[in-house]
Amino acid sequence: MTWQTRDSKIVYENRWISVREDQVTGPGGDGIYGVVTLRHPAVFVVALDASDRVCLVTLDRYTTGRSIEVPAGGTDGEDPIIAAQRELFEETGLRADEWTLLGEMTALNGVTVAPEFVFLARGIRAHASRTDGQTEEGIQDVSWVPFPEVVEMIADGRIRDGETIAALTYAAIHLGRLR
Repeated sequence: MTWQTRDSKIVYENRWISVREDQVTGPGGDGIYGVVTLRHPAVFVVALDASDRVCLVTLDRYTTGRSIEVPAGGTDGEDPIIAAQRELFEETGLRADEWTLLGEMTALNGVTVAPEFVFLARGIRAHASRTDGQTEEGIQDVSWVPFPEVVEMIADGRIRDGETIAALTYAAIHLGRLR
């Protein structure tokens, strides 16, 4: 059975998201479905240096507390590659010479409309030691971790952010480390 929307109304919105309440008929019958729509897609950057280390940022998320993640953020209406380059610089002070789109994904697709783009950045060069973006985002640490250790960090729960895990998986597949 396909889902049928009988009625829909926006119940909340701001400059980043809108929340919609739909009256639906689905596989389980009639009901109410809440949907969060992100206004702009997000980008995730797996920055890999010449020593096979991944750049990770540590920050304190309002919703979940301390989190270790790859650099990421919203596109703010920009082309995803431009946004990815901006986010890498704002969060780490780094630039990259080589950019590869690894794939697209969606976050929490049971309740959100949230398209995301994952990029691999190589040819890394330091451009600034500290950026205003780091302060604004609450980034506490920028670290370089060998790729095999990043996998261990996922396995032991130090990295819990699902989108970071998915982005790293895209990178591992692209690099021939998962087959």
